[in-house]
Amino acid sequence: MGGSVEHIVPDWPAPAGVRALFTTRVGGVSQPPFDSFNLGDHVHDDAAPVMDNRARLRAMTSPARPVFLQQVHGTHVAHLDATTPDGTEADACVVRAGAGLAATIMVADCLPILLACKTGKAVAAAHAGWRGLAGGVVEATVRALHEVRPGAAVPLQGGGSEVIAWLGPCIGPQAFEVGPEVVEAFVTPDPAAIDCFNAQPGGRFLADLPALARRRLQAVGVSSVHGNDGSLSWCTVAQSARFFSHRRDAVRLGSTGRMAACVWFV
Repeated sequence: MGGSVEHIVPDWPAPAGVRALFTTRVGGVSQPPFDSFNLGDHVHDDAAPVMDNRARLRAMTSPARPVFLQQVHGTHVAHLDATTPDGTEADACVVRAGAGLAATIMVADCLPILLACKTGKAVAAAHAGWRGLAGGVVEATVRALHEVRPGAAVPLQGGGSEVIAWLGPCIGPQAFEVGPEVVEAFVTPDPAAIDCFNAQPGGRFLADLPALARRRLQAVGVSSVHGNDGSLSWCTVAQSARFFSHRRDAVRLGSTGRMAACVWFV
């Protein structure tokens, strides 16, 4: 049952042995409104189809096992190893070469960011909604990529020069309406970030989440950034046949599914 799983393979200069993908909503066994490749076990979908869909993803990332986090729109980065269980609370994760795991985050409007060290020693995935992005999830993840062991102190300045990044689909700048508190969260520490906001009537703004992420990445030295450029084809809200969108569907349909971004070693 279920069709072939559609997924996006990132176009980025990943080191040898690094693989990555981003799932769409197409090709699984979940029923509406989770049709059909829903990977979220917290969105009121039936457990059986979610398990089936996750098994299909596991086959796609073989020999690596995806680890599904409990994401809370924070900035904690988990260092994954063979003992890390699904449901670990974190909004980003790092995998070292040889671990046999896929760094995985789930999204349905928030921005998925995949990262890899140019040395080929570690990869990471980060969940960047506006709260996590403003709170420093990018900086925390880049720092974690350079730690020789969990908890080691590593200077952040310039640390991103040996890191590449790929930005996946998210709510686009045509659809992401926010209030002034979101603008303040980004513009207070970085006044030039105002260029990523388009003022609307009634004191609202349209926010360019990929552009904000690029600013954060560039600020920590990550200049090799690929993927989402803010155009309509990347927008989860606009591309309803291909992507889940919490903002588009949660009120209208009661809930929506989740997609996954994964990066791993083969």
